[in-house]
Amino acid sequence: MEIADYLPLILLSVMAFSTVAVIIVLATFFGPKNPTKEKLIPYESGSDPVGEVRGVRFSVKFYMVAISFILFDLETIFVIPWAMSWRQSASLGFGFYSFAVMAIFLAILTIGLVYEWSQGGLEWD
Repeated sequence: MEIADYLPLILLSVMAFSTVAVIIVLATFFGPKNPTKEKLIPYESGSDPVGEVRGVRFSVKFYMVAISFILFDLETIFVIPWAMSWRQSASLGFGFYSFAVMAIFLAILTIGLVYEWSQGGLEWD
């Protein structure tokens, strides 16, 4: 593989990092710089914080949704590179094998999602 094969990925990475850098620099120079007492207090979804922060227990459903989010982020991390390299693996004679492995992976994740959905893990009270 040559460097030209990676050129789109390199350009995308450079554009993403430069966009982030420009936004940070602009926010630093042009952002408001007048902190007040109200702006410096913790913020909890539109309401003032109540009670002690330490020792507060979260519902198990919160953790189930968080773990599901991480799980499906990992799915994206695995599926996108697989989709980009599938033609190359197919040209090497591993197309069906590669497709079958990804289909099994997605089937396992789909079964997990259906199970979580049926158990009410995605319901937020």
